[in-house]
Amino acid sequence: MSAPIDARLRRRVLWAMPSGLYVVGSAAGGRVNLMTANLAVQVATEPTLVAVAIDVAALTHRLVAAGGCFSLSFLAREDRAVVRRFVKPVPEADVVAEGGRVVSVAGEPVELHATGAPVLARAVAWVDCALRHRLELGSHDVFVGEVVAVGGPDGDVLPVLRMEDTRMHYGG
Repeated sequence: MSAPIDARLRRRVLWAMPSGLYVVGSAAGGRVNLMTANLAVQVATEPTLVAVAIDVAALTHRLVAAGGCFSLSFLAREDRAVVRRFVKPVPEADVVAEGGRVVSVAGEPVELHATGAPVLARAVAWVDCALRHRLELGSHDVFVGEVVAVGGPDGDVLPVLRMEDTRMHYGG
């Protein structure tokens, strides 16, 4: 029989796990959203699959499930303030479209690629994914998408934003 887990220690240990910090784009039925997330990883190389965990109560969860797609924007380390804009759902009034095409979300210019999920224009790299699998895990579902489009610099990707670059914490 083991001793009960110290909740404070558990949080501190889980906060120390290295992870990236991304902006997840989603789109369905004419609605788009961008959401800050740190639970993302490549899970297969053939086909190229990326997984992202999203809270089941989040608007992004509903949009990914309905739209069958998501994007991940990788940000430069100096852009850490940008992720704070996307910790809450973006009001529809903060989504700007021109000619029927979304051009900015919460004041941030976006691009639309293969799936229509928004990608931050300032991203140092990005992937656009078509949904292939969904795993229900309790508070979060893991969505697995096949990479159908990718962007970034020629040569090395710049150092990207990580959770430890901010004062943000995530963990049980």
